[in-house]
Amino acid sequence: MEHLQHLIIGLVDKFGYGGLFIGMALGNIGAPVGSEIVLPAAGALTATGHLPLLWATIAVAIVGELVGGSVGYAIGRFGGRPLIDRYGKYVHLTHANLDRVHAFFARYGSFAIFICRFVPVIRGIVSIPAGLAEMDLPQFYLWYFLGSALFCGGLIELGNALGAHFDAMLPLFHKWGLIVLALALVAIAVAVVMARRSRARAN
Repeated sequence: MEHLQHLIIGLVDKFGYGGLFIGMALGNIGAPVGSEIVLPAAGALTATGHLPLLWATIAVAIVGELVGGSVGYAIGRFGGRPLIDRYGKYVHLTHANLDRVHAFFARYGSFAIFICRFVPVIRGIVSIPAGLAEMDLPQFYLWYFLGSALFCGGLIELGNALGAHFDAMLPLFHKWGLIVLALALVAIAVAVVMARRSRARAN
């Protein structure tokens, strides 16, 4: 996985926004690109001038994720379970992961898409079971976009703030990246519970 991360970072360094777009699109159809590493690296490259505009870096990352998510949705919707059963293992879409995503769908509805944007491994494959379930497209894109905007924007901003010091911090990202994502997921879950309780009291 780290080899692919370095390859994608190299693509971003060499081909700029085109490399970033390809990396984010691949990551959203299950390729283990390590977005929690690639996105801060893109932010650092923006700070050092390799990528010219911060807002454009964030926008390209989000568009790449949306394109990858659209491909994943189409795979699930039009390929169906036989295609997933045959090729899912190549993109970490095991039956166990599929069951976890369906459990999120059953509990949170389309909002599960937003939650899954912050869950390691699941974030890269959630569009496939969404297509399999024939989720309403406007709802799918709404939550997919919002989750991607927060995830991409936050990590790119973090890398941009670190700038030239990013390389020194890279081992910490490898070690703590998943923990940071887990904490973000917990924060989102707490917000959802609080919002539901507020609505319940209002009713």
